[in-house]
Amino acid sequence: MMTPMGGSLSGSSSGATTTPSGSSEPIGLIAGQGLLPALVAQGVRAAGRPVACVGLAGQYDPNLPGLCDRFATAGVVRLGRWIRLLRRWGVREAVMIGRVRKARMYQPLRLLRQVPDWRALWLWYRVLRHDKRNEALLRGVANELSKAGIDLIDSTQYIQECLAPQGVITDRGPTPEQEADIAFGWPLVGQVSELDIGQSIVVREREVVAVEAIEGTDAMIERAGQLCRVGGWVLLKTAKAKQDMRFDVPTVGPSTIVNIHQHGGKCLVVQAGKVILADRLEVIRLANRYGVCVLGR
Repeated sequence: MMTPMGGSLSGSSSGATTTPSGSSEPIGLIAGQGLLPALVAQGVRAAGRPVACVGLAGQYDPNLPGLCDRFATAGVVRLGRWIRLLRRWGVREAVMIGRVRKARMYQPLRLLRQVPDWRALWLWYRVLRHDKRNEALLRGVANELSKAGIDLIDSTQYIQECLAPQGVITDRGPTPEQEADIAFGWPLVGQVSELDIGQSIVVREREVVAVEAIEGTDAMIERAGQLCRVGGWVLLKTAKAKQDMRFDVPTVGPSTIVNIHQHGGKCLVVQAGKVILADRLEVIRLANRYGVCVLGR
C-alpha cells in the first residue's frame, strides 16, 4: 500500500477544494480500481503538476486522496459531475485510468442502479445501446469530455517507467516448450485483441486453453487453472496494433503473478512498450519467488 505524499489535501466527496501545491495548471485524474491511479498521481506530482482527482465511487484506493491536491468522488455513470468538478478545478488535460468492471453493464436494472445523470443517459442512448464494446464506450466518454474542453491524454505519460521492457525481466527465461507455445500463441492473441474480444489468452502445448472476454484476466486465469490442471501453461497479453493509449491499456500487477502461480501458470508474455507492469519491482520479485518467467515481446 502506498504512503500518502505531502501537500494540502481534501478527501471529501463534497467537491471542496484546497490550494494546489503549485501554480501550474492541474492535471485531472479520473480514477478507477487498482494501483495505477496512485502511480499516475505520484508521477504527475513528480513532474511538478498539481493533481485534481475524481475518484469513482466504490472503486478508488482509499489512499488515493492523500496523493492528490484536489479530490472528490463521483458515481461511475455520473459523467456530468466528472465534468463539473474538473472544470471547476481548471483542468484542461486529464488521465482516465484504473479498472471499472464492465460486467456490471449486464446486471439487472444495470443502468438505473448506478443513478446516471443526463450526460450518461444521453451517451447511452446515442452510442452504447447500439455498441457496448470497450472502445465505443471509452471513445464516447472521451468525446463528451472534449466537448466540455477537457482532453484525455495518454494514460501512460506520467508512468513511462511502468511500461514493459523488451526481453526477459525475471531470473529465468522460457523453456523450449514455452518458447514453442509463445510462437504459436502470439499471433492468435493479437487477433483476439484486434477483434475487441479481450487482451489475453492462455496456451499449453500449442493448444488455446482459455480466451479472455468480458470477465477479465483474473477470471480467465482461474478458468485456465480449472481446465489445465497439469499446469505449466503460458499467458500472453497484448494491446491492439493501434492501441489508443488514452484508455484501456493492458495491465498486469503483483496480484496477476500470484493468480498465475496459484492456478499453475509458469510463463507470462506481454507486449513491450504497450502493457503496463503496475509496481514493476514487486511483479519481478513475486515472479522470481514463484518461478514464473516474465518477458516483454
